[in-house]
Amino acid sequence: MKKTSTRLADGRELIYYDLKDDSVRDAVDRRPLDPTVTTSEVRRDPLLGDSVAIASHRQGRTYHPPADECPLCPSQGDRLSEIPDSSYDAVVFENRFPSLAGDSGRCEVVCFTSDHNASFADLTEEQARLVLDAWTDRTSELSHLPSVDQVFCFENRGAEIGVTLGHPHGQIYAYPFTTPRTALMLRSVAAHKEATGGENLFDAVLERELAGERVVLEGEHWVAFVPYAAHWPYEVHLYPRRRVPDLLALDEEARTEFPQVYLELLRRFDRIFGEGEPPTPYIAAWHQAPFGALEEFDGVNRDDFALHLELFTIRRTSGKLKFLAGSESGMNVFINDVPPERAAERLREVASS
Repeated sequence: MKKTSTRLADGRELIYYDLKDDSVRDAVDRRPLDPTVTTSEVRRDPLLGDSVAIASHRQGRTYHPPADECPLCPSQGDRLSEIPDSSYDAVVFENRFPSLAGDSGRCEVVCFTSDHNASFADLTEEQARLVLDAWTDRTSELSHLPSVDQVFCFENRGAEIGVTLGHPHGQIYAYPFTTPRTALMLRSVAAHKEATGGENLFDAVLERELAGERVVLEGEHWVAFVPYAAHWPYEVHLYPRRRVPDLLALDEEARTEFPQVYLELLRRFDRIFGEGEPPTPYIAAWHQAPFGALEEFDGVNRDDFALHLELFTIRRTSGKLKFLAGSESGMNVFINDVPPERAAERLREVASS
């Protein structure tokens, strides 16, 4: 992998990740852009104890442009985009309309491929490995920023999820705090560790799932399963067999196998609802240990956390979505219409030939 860092016309950082070491990236951003102005502010809710990013400048972000005006495609002739070069393998750049900025963290866009009509599932194993390396590199770099406590790599896919740009891409949020979902996990890990005299909760969950009926697929280094208490109609958690706290700690064997397992998982997701159905909308979310202090989680350190990816869709059956209505949105109590065991069975049925 070759990494080349440059600057866009408004001062934002852009980084090319290339498969070939001899790639030259010297294209200049020719757009007449004014410096980026953001109004991001993080406010803490005194009752719930969580944080909300107030980012009014995002009201003006690009919204469903036609394909020939996609800002994530390479620049071609007089059609100038966020990527100055006429081609790329993978690229990361600072979001022009970030939810978090400055002392409130940082937001980046990750373009998986220059092919506008592709999806992550269409990538080759070599391309998927490049994206994994980009995620890992950005996790490392962002973790050293003084305002960053936790790094979150994710992909939103599909208009039903709320995606406003159709080009295959994901995002990275670098939060100035430990996110509420991670905090819940860490509290559960701490309580389990104390109650069992030191047993790791993530290890116990993985061991139970491996012995059960919800495993979707297994590799030598990765395991994918539908969790016992799945929140979403089709939800799969992907764990490395060897517990590590973040992407940085994955060994070479796990990195090599990841594209094989993950691409197969995504391709199965697209076959859940049968032939002729539109691509399955999904969210793919990496969960990594925070880089900030963990004193509030008694007896827990970073190595107690288990890196894993959670993949889920809001589509519950053909042509029908799972909406977060009163119970879910009002009280955070999910109601799942698809039994996790049946979801796992379906994902095993649609294994690629």
